[in-house]
Amino acid sequence: MKRPETNEYAPYYEKYISLIADGTVMHILELQIAEYREMFAGVPEEKGLYRYDVGKWTCKESLSHIIDAERIFSYRLLRISRGDTTPIEGFEQDDYINNSNANNRTFADLLDEFEHQRRANICLAKSLTDEATRRIGTASDNMVSARALVYMMAGHVKHHSRIFAEHYLA
Repeated sequence: MKRPETNEYAPYYEKYISLIADGTVMHILELQIAEYREMFAGVPEEKGLYRYDVGKWTCKESLSHIIDAERIFSYRLLRISRGDTTPIEGFEQDDYINNSNANNRTFADLLDEFEHQRRANICLAKSLTDEATRRIGTASDNMVSARALVYMMAGHVKHHSRIFAEHYLA
């Protein structure tokens, strides 16, 4: 899948899309499943409640946020790739985390959910024609293409990998 042009997404998302090399997005989506399993292998459950600063999410809440974002990106990808031009509302990530119950879940459970959601997202992305990936819709009051959403999905997880490595699991 080709990299989206900068006019296919809001400037905010460049921080995610720029992390993914052109033409590698499908491979990266696959690799990230194993990378996350490896990253959290052997991490004790109590580390899941760690916050690296006041007001920051716990490690498990951060994982839950990644899963929520996967679902949101997937929903947007489905609608936009199918030609639905109805504007898609945004979501308040902190409210989602406050209601996630993440801190009462195990790492294994969260990682299983991430894997299942990501595998479903990969199936959806692989099913798209080139024409479908170039379709444009509106999400969170911004124009976005289907292919930009696929790159955002991979870049968002890569972005959080750095946060986990630097702040939670160092």
